[in-house]
Amino acid sequence: MARHLVMVAQLLDEDPELALAHARAARQRAGRIAVVRETAGVAAYHAGEWAEALSELRTARRMSGGSGLLAVMADCERGLGRPERAIELGRSDEARALQGDEATELRIVVAGARMDLGQHDQAVVTLQTAELDPARTGSATARLFYAYAEALLAAGRAEESLTWFMNAASADLDGETDAEERAADLSEGGDGSDWTEAFDDDEDDDADDEDAEDDSDDEGDDAPVAEQDSAEAPDAPEPTAKSDGENEN
Repeated sequence: MARHLVMVAQLLDEDPELALAHARAARQRAGRIAVVRETAGVAAYHAGEWAEALSELRTARRMSGGSGLLAVMADCERGLGRPERAIELGRSDEARALQGDEATELRIVVAGARMDLGQHDQAVVTLQTAELDPARTGSATARLFYAYAEALLAAGRAEESLTWFMNAASADLDGETDAEERAADLSEGGDGSDWTEAFDDDEDDDADDEDAEDDSDDEGDDAPVAEQDSAEAPDAPEPTAKSDGENEN
């Protein structure tokens, strides 16, 4: 059993499916031990087996008590298409007892659930805590800043979003997020197009309009000349069809 748990820890990030297989083997051998069920739940979560993960984590909590991994459970509810239940977990007494990084992680998940429901402004409010301090750094802090930037962007507050993506990039000392890339994308216009290119295009359009106006003025100047030439040669035969330039006039 212990060997399987060690393998889960080693494989969790690089091969979650194989890690889950080891976790299931450990559960078959020692299913009455809370840490085994919790490990099985975490492995199932990483493998995207939301229902299995939720079941295992609930069992582990019943066996050992406490409010550990509440954020993971709430995220499983999101994975199962039940964001309302994730929000309810965030309102529970156990949630209010959380502190530090555990409380931050749950707040991020609840904000994500709000986003799932299209409640972007509420997601922003959910993440507005004292932990939103640009001077802070670390993994949990970077994820909080990143989630806040995402919520701001969804709420139509792009300039503030850019600021917080930049804060997330500064806090992300281990490079766990793509905050730097997101900030660069937003600074270029939000869709990868450079604002300066868009401005240049507008200038080109204005120049084209000015050229068209100049051409129109030139045609107008030519008209009196044609009339003057006609007056100087009265004996010339009357044309049967007007020229294109005269038709335009």
